[in-house]
Amino acid sequence: MTTQNILIVEDDQETRDLIACYLRGHFLSVGLASDGRQMDRYMAQNRVDLIVLDITLPEEDGLSLCRRLRVVHSTPIIFLTAKSDPIDRIVGLEMGADDYLTKPFNPRELLARINAVLRRRAAGCATSSGGTTKRLTFDGWLIDLRLRELRDPSGTKIVLTSAEFELLQVFCERSGRVLSRESLLGMTGRLGGAFQRSVDVLVSRLRGKLDRTEGDSMIRTVRAGGYIFAPEVNEA
Repeated sequence: MTTQNILIVEDDQETRDLIACYLRGHFLSVGLASDGRQMDRYMAQNRVDLIVLDITLPEEDGLSLCRRLRVVHSTPIIFLTAKSDPIDRIVGLEMGADDYLTKPFNPRELLARINAVLRRRAAGCATSSGGTTKRLTFDGWLIDLRLRELRDPSGTKIVLTSAEFELLQVFCERSGRVLSRESLLGMTGRLGGAFQRSVDVLVSRLRGKLDRTEGDSMIRTVRAGGYIFAPEVNEA
């Protein structure tokens, strides 16, 4: 089994070394970067399974790095932030993060969140490879569950984060059904409570990538109910 490789992007050396020591002690491979330039160099030369990304970085901050990464990468991202305001956390999710942790934090909690994100991603891949239906179509779009790829009607690949892909897969497998926020959290394996707003953020991000005409969304809001994926979904 391949060891998961975690990239830590953190400018504080003491924090960076503490995280690295703890994760390596739990059989994870770790790469280190103190800023965006080092991150870019590392990712150009190594496979990265998950990024632990500090928001407050010199020159280019974590939010900007996340936004830039999401143009071409679906690698899971966990933000580290000293800001406890829920609005700041929501902004992080809107940028494409999969999770976040507020400083100061217990390394054990960070490890638990890393493992949870990696399990969700692995479960999605296992479900896709284990089932008979590996590709689905809707309104000219194609979602490949085995490759974890989405292509628009022109055949262009649309980059999705792991969280966005998992949510779209849930919608496609249950099209035409009203799904509550609580059920979506459960089916994607995400945290409830304060994280319930993350469903709305993910839906908003998916709409931005799927919808081609204003006012006609594939994912419709059901008042006091949740969401419904409107297109008819078929096996490819």
